[in-house]
Amino acid sequence: MRGDLAAGRPALPSPPLLLLLLLSRVAALHPGELFPHGELWGDQLLPEGDDESSAAVKLAIPLRFYEAQFSNLYVGTNGIISTQDFPRETQYVDDDFPTDFPAIAPFLADIDTSNGRGRVLYLNGKVSGHLRVGHTTAVRFTDMDLHAYVVGNDGRAYTAISHIPQPAAQALLPLTPIGGLFGWLFALEKPGSENGFSLTGAAFIHDMEVTFYPGEERVHITQIAEGLDQENYLSIKTNIEGQVPYIPANFTAHVSPYKELYHYSDSAVTSTSSRDYSLTFGAINQTRSYRVQQNITYQVCRHAPRHPAGPTTQQLNVDRVFALYSDEERVLRFAVTNQIGPVEEDSDPAPVNPCYDGSHTCDTTARCHPGTGVDYTCECASGYQGDGRSCVDVNECATGFHRCGPNSVCINLPGSYRCECRSGYEFADDQHTCILIAPPPNPCEDGSHTCAPAGQARCIHHGGSTFSCACLPGYTGTGHQCSDVDECSENRCHPSATCYNTPGSFSCRCHPGYHGDGFQCTPDLTSGLKPCEHQQRYARAQHAYPGAGLHVPQCDEQGNFLPLQCHGSMGFCWCVDQDGNEVPGTRTAPGSAPPHCGPPPEPTQRPRTVCERWRENLLEHYGGSPRDDQYVPQCDDLGHFTPLQCHGKSDFCWCVDKDGREVQGTRSQPGTTPACIPTVAPPTVRPTPRPDVTPPAVGTFLLYAQGQQIGHLPLNGTSLQKDAAKTLLSLHGSIVVGIDYDCRERMVYWTDVAGRTISRASLELGAEPETIVNSGLISPEGLAIDHFRRTMYWTDSGLDKIERARLDGSERNVLFHTDLVNPRAIAVDPIRGNLYWTDWNREAPKIETSSLDGENRRILINKDIGLPNGLTFDPFSKLLCWADAGTKKLECTLPDGTGRRVIQNNLNYPFSIVSYADHFYHTDWRRDGVISVNKDSGQFTDEYLPEQRSHLYGITAVYPYCPTGKWTCFMMLLWISREITYI
Repeated sequence: MRGDLAAGRPALPSPPLLLLLLLSRVAALHPGELFPHGELWGDQLLPEGDDESSAAVKLAIPLRFYEAQFSNLYVGTNGIISTQDFPRETQYVDDDFPTDFPAIAPFLADIDTSNGRGRVLYLNGKVSGHLRVGHTTAVRFTDMDLHAYVVGNDGRAYTAISHIPQPAAQALLPLTPIGGLFGWLFALEKPGSENGFSLTGAAFIHDMEVTFYPGEERVHITQIAEGLDQENYLSIKTNIEGQVPYIPANFTAHVSPYKELYHYSDSAVTSTSSRDYSLTFGAINQTRSYRVQQNITYQVCRHAPRHPAGPTTQQLNVDRVFALYSDEERVLRFAVTNQIGPVEEDSDPAPVNPCYDGSHTCDTTARCHPGTGVDYTCECASGYQGDGRSCVDVNECATGFHRCGPNSVCINLPGSYRCECRSGYEFADDQHTCILIAPPPNPCEDGSHTCAPAGQARCIHHGGSTFSCACLPGYTGTGHQCSDVDECSENRCHPSATCYNTPGSFSCRCHPGYHGDGFQCTPDLTSGLKPCEHQQRYARAQHAYPGAGLHVPQCDEQGNFLPLQCHGSMGFCWCVDQDGNEVPGTRTAPGSAPPHCGPPPEPTQRPRTVCERWRENLLEHYGGSPRDDQYVPQCDDLGHFTPLQCHGKSDFCWCVDKDGREVQGTRSQPGTTPACIPTVAPPTVRPTPRPDVTPPAVGTFLLYAQGQQIGHLPLNGTSLQKDAAKTLLSLHGSIVVGIDYDCRERMVYWTDVAGRTISRASLELGAEPETIVNSGLISPEGLAIDHFRRTMYWTDSGLDKIERARLDGSERNVLFHTDLVNPRAIAVDPIRGNLYWTDWNREAPKIETSSLDGENRRILINKDIGLPNGLTFDPFSKLLCWADAGTKKLECTLPDGTGRRVIQNNLNYPFSIVSYADHFYHTDWRRDGVISVNKDSGQFTDEYLPEQRSHLYGITAVYPYCPTGKWTCFMMLLWISREITYI
């Protein structure tokens, strides 16, 4: 190599720039791209030797390197460019990393300047793993950088792994086989021998299991060679899994030179060996060992020329071994010098110590300590006693060799013991002494909370010193301040009752002449009042509702209707008969002269109707005894045609209108009965009942689903009028499950799981059933009507969905279709805009809630429930209540899930439930009936068992009036303002 690089050559950039340019492209240069070099250009070859350097190369322009300035460069056979001459040592591996002399481009020059004796090879890779260091610390690392540098002329291999986290990096110091793989791959080949790379090439799998002694920790290492990358570097992926012994910080590891035998077969190489290593720190020197089992597999290239088979066993001599971890650089380094050759005559494998191969006779609870050669000793592990070959457990609790303090219990374990504190105590910091558990501060119990008085609010403890306040039912506010709610302003009592507001509650009392619980009041016919007087009192009570606008009847001194009646606010006038019914054609407009009304006519016998005359004529024609195949009209008590007519005693039936004409398309075949509903409204004034009979409350009744029919059960206040129960609608071939009522249009809605439909029918004159949803259903069950927003909601346990639509079936959309297993009951709170439903998933039953638009979905109740079949929301008490067929309980909670309480805990098998006044009514599958339960006492008060016994499904209540107009807006604004904290 010439002394002046610039002599006789074209002008060059400055040396620093030239150096950077060379370094930036060194990995991609080909020999033809190099600056002209060689003996023909005056270059000199370096003398043979290890790490020889050239004479000083003079620089035309000095090189500034950090704070120093240099005029000479030196080039070594190992490819290092330095600013000063190299140390004259015979082996580079004697130098620590990093070098103690400035190196500008270490391990980057891939140019052979020693005529074939300085071949440099590079390897890159990634290291990942999951290690348990010692017995406690787990360490994970992913894709840490691995770089290896090999000097091929003498089998030296240097490996560096970056950023292995502590304490794993320190514990990996003895595992020189990680870098030893590269030593075997590129070991210096003795004549007639081949190193690993000559066999495997750049694609192989290296599996290695290392067992440490005396602790017997095991670690598995897999190294996969993935070929050469675009820069001709060998790519290695390493994974380390298992347990390694803990090595304290500042300890260094030393591994003595060793020999290994490698056994070769087709596409596989195996090796088993044992190694000693020492850990030193100051005067401390500890000797340990580990056993290595290696298996290397590769694929023989069938396109490569065949060469004579090599020896089946070769010996690898590792002359120098070096391991170091730099905490500052966070780099783990290994260096080895290797030669591969034939098995030496004096290199018979030393006998394996029984501690290593498991052939020792130590007890399973003892440790085997290897000695010299095949000698070893046995020592019982801590917690056991004996000679090492037979060890028995030491009962520390019985012998007193334990550290469990007072107020604790010692529990003996195999080889150890455990301390447990007695109830009410916990461990101190030493984990042995038990101290009394100080009860955590509970502001709700010690009175340090800031909630309103106990009669107005309740304090909710959230742990520690945190709490929240909530007003009790009947009060409103923040919880810290609560004011009484005037329930009387919400018109919760019956119109014929007086409301009395009390702190946190209210009560209702029926007016004189009426009886009931105040929520429902019916005229007391035993009071001596006449119909005019009853209607007069009722109408006057209705004036408590804004916009009621009812006519107040005028009565004479005897309590009878005056023949002339006029509306007090509208001005219309008309004549009435003795029962108060308007005489047709007598109404006059406001401002005109009132009609002349004479005395009411005497009552006469009702004339026979068309149905009755036709029936009498046919019976006379048949001679009074018609045959089974002869048709005779069926009439009701008032002489109207019954909606369902049948031909004699046959099964040929059809529906008729009020005039007895057949409704087209309703005639059925035997075995199928059409669903006919009444087309004639009940009379306005019914015959006066006997004095000992109390008529049902006006318009107040329960509707229940019983398979193929919908039943009607009137209420007297809250009592069941069982003798007046009847079938409202027969729906043969159906299974009616869910049922609800729209009070605005007087429509009953139901789900049919047999027909997979949702239908409705009006209770008005001449109405017929109408199917409003007939597709996209499998098992529609629960149904809820929002008569404010004119919307219906339903559950489908077959599709696991909750849907909604307008009341005519339009604008249908799915609210929820995930996290549902067996949705059943559903309830709506139209005032607050909340939706509630149950899911009786036997694995995880729950009650959920959301807004009516499906927003803010959340679980309300999922603890201590089993089969929540029935669900109802009471707008007056603001309680959500459910009947559970699994826990047999009827429970209630506030809309936010707080204030949960049990009303009744001895139900049979409830299916559906509805709340009305101070009672619950639920259908029961054990009794096949309707059961009533008092809300306050939780007592069963009555039951109704239909004559036709079968399962009852859904149930709903029909109220005597429906909130509309201004009253609805007023109530919505009032309740929303009061309950804003629950929404």
